[in-house]
Amino acid sequence: MSFHHHRHHQPDSHTIIDFSRIKRKLDDYEQASDYYDPHHPAKMHKDTYNPNSPPPSSSAHPFHHPYLPQPTNLSESTSQNQTPSFWYPNRIQFFVRMISSAKTLVLYGHPDDKLKLIHEKLQSVTGIPMMEQRLIYCGRQLQWEQSLAECMIKNDSNLHLVGRMRSTEHPQVWQVIDELICKIYRLCKGEKNVCLKSVNSKLIEFLEMTAKEDIREDHLVAHLNIFQSLCAPKALVMLYISPHLGNKECADECIRNFINYNRTMLAKPLYTLCAPVVLEFCKLLGRGVSRDDDLYNLCRNRLGSIVEDLSLGRSLTSYEDFGGTSSKTCVVAVEDVFPFVTEIASKLNDDFSLVNCTPSSSDVRDFGKFLQPVKAAIKEVPDFGEVIPVPIMYTLPCFDDEIKMLFMILFEMLEKVRLCLEKMEGHLATEQNKDLGYDQYLVILKELFGIAKLYQGAEGLFWSNLKSVKVSFCHLIVKYAKRGEDYKWIRGHKDLLDFEARRHLAMMLLPEMDEDYDDLHEMLIDRTNLLAESFEYIATEEPTKLRGGIFMAFKNEEATGPGVLREWFFLVCQEIFNPQNALFVACPNDRRRFFPNPASRVDPLHLQYFKFAGRVSALALVHKIQVGIVFDRAFFVQLAGDDVSLEDINDADPFMYSSCKQILEMDPLIVDQDALGLTFVHEVEELGSMKVVELFPNGKNIVVNSRNRKEYVELLIKHRFVTSVSEQVNKFAEGFTDIIGKEKTRKLFFKSLELDDLDGMLHGSESAISVDDWQAHTEYSGYKETDPQIYWLWQIIGEMTAKQRMVLLFFWTSLKHLPVEGFRGLASKLYVYKSNDSIDLLPSSHTCFYRICFPAYPSIDVMRERLNIITQDHVGCSFGTW
Repeated sequence: MSFHHHRHHQPDSHTIIDFSRIKRKLDDYEQASDYYDPHHPAKMHKDTYNPNSPPPSSSAHPFHHPYLPQPTNLSESTSQNQTPSFWYPNRIQFFVRMISSAKTLVLYGHPDDKLKLIHEKLQSVTGIPMMEQRLIYCGRQLQWEQSLAECMIKNDSNLHLVGRMRSTEHPQVWQVIDELICKIYRLCKGEKNVCLKSVNSKLIEFLEMTAKEDIREDHLVAHLNIFQSLCAPKALVMLYISPHLGNKECADECIRNFINYNRTMLAKPLYTLCAPVVLEFCKLLGRGVSRDDDLYNLCRNRLGSIVEDLSLGRSLTSYEDFGGTSSKTCVVAVEDVFPFVTEIASKLNDDFSLVNCTPSSSDVRDFGKFLQPVKAAIKEVPDFGEVIPVPIMYTLPCFDDEIKMLFMILFEMLEKVRLCLEKMEGHLATEQNKDLGYDQYLVILKELFGIAKLYQGAEGLFWSNLKSVKVSFCHLIVKYAKRGEDYKWIRGHKDLLDFEARRHLAMMLLPEMDEDYDDLHEMLIDRTNLLAESFEYIATEEPTKLRGGIFMAFKNEEATGPGVLREWFFLVCQEIFNPQNALFVACPNDRRRFFPNPASRVDPLHLQYFKFAGRVSALALVHKIQVGIVFDRAFFVQLAGDDVSLEDINDADPFMYSSCKQILEMDPLIVDQDALGLTFVHEVEELGSMKVVELFPNGKNIVVNSRNRKEYVELLIKHRFVTSVSEQVNKFAEGFTDIIGKEKTRKLFFKSLELDDLDGMLHGSESAISVDDWQAHTEYSGYKETDPQIYWLWQIIGEMTAKQRMVLLFFWTSLKHLPVEGFRGLASKLYVYKSNDSIDLLPSSHTCFYRICFPAYPSIDVMRERLNIITQDHVGCSFGTW
């Protein structure tokens, strides 16, 4: 009988005892026994027999006596009428019959014997646990504590033994999987009368019962356990590698359905519980098919996605066993996951050895997925500390093999990547690297950096390897670094990056401009009231609206579009940073640099204007427009959230800088003799009068000496460049943050850059315009490069002064300053168009498209005259039209 029935509710045949065989064994035993039968005085030992002895206690257990041997193989029963060759008057003979069976067991007992004794004997001879037995007599179940007499059991009574039927909580699931397995095995044997589609139908039936949005976690676990306990994964993989026609395709569809259906229908925490099944698919497929098999790679990829954010334990060992804790259920262990790390690492190393050094993007993604939980598990090991010593110590309580192997993976793969980047560097000049597939290298390097952080000294090894291939590394960043990815691991190493790489990383922190022209922020501004009207349009608008793009036009002018917007940015920034407007002051040593004016409060709206200035500056950067101004270093440092040091104030206040350096470098004896005559105060000019400010309470009574002079200098710098302008800086930063999104992002933006980098992004190139570079980045429409008009054009531009070229460039593009890279840094090339206008007309321009148009002037003198008129400031400014 099946007492743990899982599939059907109909019981199997009951186990019975062969009485005739017991009788034969009993007779044999009686002839050889030296022991007495307490219920049969005639069978007592000859030396101890006493006919006057009373019979044994009625509580004696007849089934514990040696004359009842333990049956092993039971055959069909003899008739119930057969009786033993002995008989004791107080003994009851009764029969225990199995329901639905002709097999019967004959037992004996005393009327006072408890039913529990009978159950014990039944367990000894049938193997059926007592808790699973039920004895039925006269239609009722007998209880253990009752005696045979209380149950009214007499000679030749018939009892029925039945098993307690324990049906699974999910009988339908058992049945469906059982039918699925049967169909698969028949297909694997090559039977032709099994429909392949019926296999997938059974699997879908199971999935529809399992992958439900409202399924309870315990039910899901039970369903998956049933799926595994009946070896469904193994059966499906057997079907996949079966040689019979159609089996592989059928299994492929089923396994994909299992993975994708659960992934789609189950919430992520529940889908996580599928990890053991997906892991089993991976292991079985890994042993049966190639590692390049599409189905294997799908299963591996899905497993990686599941375990990526899991906390992993150790096989047969919980986190508590070695003192750690886990915030999530460990459905798989580190030992289950780590083989995939080594497998993929080996595959990637093979790819690096190929001629084109091209790793698979799917392999790279999976490498990162499996690494993530492994690294997290290692970090949770007790006594991990900050890093693992190298050579690797053997004192960690677990993961010794994985930790050693992971270090070897780092060492080998880092060397492979370095060699590939060296090869790439040789291709850059000839641009032979276009199709070599280097787009995955940054992802790989990020993962290797994550491994390096686990080991003592490995981080230094990592960066020294990249320093040797700096040119290639920077090229990777500029060409392949994508918005939305995490590059914090790179940003802290600005010395390893060039300007273009640092700028690219910083620009990805800024929002992208929306190209939807139906949702642009529209502005119509009077040139004569540029600053005030621009303030009204920008200062009060919602930041999200400004991030969506700007449509700009000047009043009473036809021109609109990007060219006009570029002109507006340049003009409004010139006004904002104009010292006459009292918001900013120019640095004495560099008039291009500006610092917030401590006296800006003369304007009651000054703080709102600083917020406006921050928004405009951020927008100019977002639109990649050079506006001809740069920030002072002390201002730049504060926007990055850092402290201002002595070296930061040289441009803003060279006199204070030299004085402070002198104080710090002076002989201590001279300072202590009060040669300086200084106390902890600072004299500042405010609205035309001098005011003394104490650097801390009672500072006027504390003399500066050799012991406190460093503190004096720090407090002096803090008051002059931080405290006195804190409101202005904070408001500018607030406006900048409105556009960039978050304060943390704003600080990271400035930390990612050197001051010279921001100079290039806001101001543009400081170099004189190169005519050769200009010509190299110009194309023609209507004209050919060999036409006389084109020859004359470049001859005339070559004769112009630097200022005239800048005016002509502005007329042509609305740009006063080129990017740092020159014409190469523009969004597109410049164009010369042939127009059908009269030769008496001046050239026209379409600044949005960097396009200049002129007719076929008959001579170089005529063209020179027209261009000379254009290059006058009062004509060239705003002369362009759409």
